[in-house]
Amino acid sequence: MSDPKPVFLMAGGRSSRGKGLDPVMQSVFQEIGVVAPNIAYVGVASEDNWGFYLMIARMLKKSGDCKVSRVLIAPKKADLNKARSALQSSDAIFISGGDVEAGMKVLGEKGLVGFFSDLYQGGKLFFGASAGSIMLAREWVRWRDPDDDSTAEIFPCLGLAPVICDTHAEGDDWEELKAALELKEDNSRGYGIPTGSCLKVSADRKLEAVGGPVYQFTRRGGQVVKLADIGP
Repeated sequence: MSDPKPVFLMAGGRSSRGKGLDPVMQSVFQEIGVVAPNIAYVGVASEDNWGFYLMIARMLKKSGDCKVSRVLIAPKKADLNKARSALQSSDAIFISGGDVEAGMKVLGEKGLVGFFSDLYQGGKLFFGASAGSIMLAREWVRWRDPDDDSTAEIFPCLGLAPVICDTHAEGDDWEELKAALELKEDNSRGYGIPTGSCLKVSADRKLEAVGGPVYQFTRRGGQVVKLADIGP
């Protein structure tokens, strides 16, 4: 059994980066360590939307020589044995964007949360973008009533990366990330991954910014305050 590999939490969104090689994807492919890897695409956060898959498959193939296999999980009649086999035989697993809570609900209902954890512990490389990155992290925030801030609560995610993060939310000053931290104990930290950046989380909990800075926040004295950025 191999040791767990780093988890790459990509922001997604529209990057202002030029047409040169993407340092985030370069780092991901280097860590996979296989020539022409087979990447399993998991789109449960978007109900396995076909358009999302095509967009991500093009992006991955543009970034490096690879095969991208669409693993269907969300449909009611999805063949879960086939899905497990495809995930097991892949060289890396990509979790796509969409809705974090909806994606976690699908994985929970299909009984795959523990399976994903076993794959990670066995050395499978995971990376995601947008909501997929949040799903790979420890937990996230939701509101039982969207119009009532007092109904905010934390719910668990896959926890392969033992952090709380949000992605490409610099435009709203990381409102949801701060709301999540307000529900945590003092000294808890959260990470804002802006568009074009990535947070690389190693099995020993070492954090690295790739492609651009990653913002750090902490809860201190009942308030959420910003810390120094993690630089690339």
